Amino acid sequence: MMRMSGRGRSALIIGLQGIRARKTRTLLSMVSLFLGVLAVVVVQAGASIAERALLSDLELYEGVDGTVVMDMGGTSPRLGSIVTSTVAGRSDAVAMTSMQAVIGEPGVRPVNEGGAPFDGSWGDPGPPMECDETGCRELPAAEVQPKGQAIEVRLTALTGNVRQFRPYRPQAGEWLDFAAMPSLGPRLVLNKEAAKGFQQYRVPAEMRVPGASANMTPHFVGVVDDGDQQPRAYVRLDELSHWVPENKLVDPNMGEVRVLMVAGTPVEQVLSTKLKAVGVEPMVRTVNSKKDMADQLSLMRLVFLAMAGLVLLIGVAGILNVGLATVGERVEEFALRRAVGTPRALLAGIVLAETLITGLLTAALAIGVSALALKGVVAFAGTSQPFLQGMQFPWEAGVAGVIAGLVAGVLGGFIPAIRAAGIPIATVMRA
Repeated sequence: MMRMSGRGRSALIIGLQGIRARKTRTLLSMVSLFLGVLAVVVVQAGASIAERALLSDLELYEGVDGTVVMDMGGTSPRLGSIVTSTVAGRSDAVAMTSMQAVIGEPGVRPVNEGGAPFDGSWGDPGPPMECDETGCRELPAAEVQPKGQAIEVRLTALTGNVRQFRPYRPQAGEWLDFAAMPSLGPRLVLNKEAAKGFQQYRVPAEMRVPGASANMTPHFVGVVDDGDQQPRAYVRLDELSHWVPENKLVDPNMGEVRVLMVAGTPVEQVLSTKLKAVGVEPMVRTVNSKKDMADQLSLMRLVFLAMAGLVLLIGVAGILNVGLATVGERVEEFALRRAVGTPRALLAGIVLAETLITGLLTAALAIGVSALALKGVVAFAGTSQPFLQGMQFPWEAGVAGVIAGLVAGVLGGFIPAIRAAGIPIATVMRA
């Protein structure tokens, strides 16, 4: 082992001396190899960025990986009170209950009836409907109210800070403060689509919610990006409950009740037992978006790596040509080394050491250029693309670049190394 280690050191030292003596050839080898290694690094970094972008959008709607989600199958008058009483005051679980709300002039239909997006992408909402505990019916023409200065949103009441499970991105103002005392005037945080509507239309600050004891005066405190195309507003449940009784917090026709929990919390078992007792079947699942997307991301990465591999092969061909030309010029040198007792393996090691060092230098340069480029992209586009904020150069891309440099060095230097090892001692007589 010591003898092999000594040969390795000798090959490395002589290889470095050869690189210093032939700087121009080394530079040509690096130029031909640079694009190939850079392609591998960029593909690996791009795959990591794409994965982060996809997961970032999914987290807004589904939740971060590991979040336990409980949906409710069925309705019960006690559903709202059971969920809120079980989850209230806990930091390991948050309940979300949604209903329709109209903000603006009373006695008119909203401009986006049905809570449709303001770009009209949901099409015609259909004839006006009236819904109650017994169901929904189409309103006759005589009862249809005229459209006026009002906006319909999906109002989501929260028992706690849902951003620990769904990292909504702040756009303006602030998020709901659950540590402060509840206010009689409900504080609302709008999503981007709802904020767009309030920018387009000037409506009175009067909110009506089905089942409320009176119309409320909301206070807008912030805007977030929640990834939802429907206009939505978020409110503290304890502030909404001042106006809406517990049995009305869940709309029997368009209700939406969901509980987000950390894994292993006792809330899941307690809440499931209570819900089953009143005939409501809970549906529990764990968010694992990264695993669900693994096959799609792997296929995408393999396709682009194959393309990068072709570019890398062109670089290998370049370093191979330079290596063969270098060995051809050093025939007498290698023959003389053989004459003084240098083993064939050491001659091959000298050539391989040169190509490996060239490959590693090229990899370091490609990684450095990629890291600087990513830093520039983050600084330039980080404000418009939130998933880029805080993005660091992925270590997987650095490892891929080093491996690509080593592989290119071995492939480009293998044939020249065999040729150098096969030079006969008699060749030195030509000199």
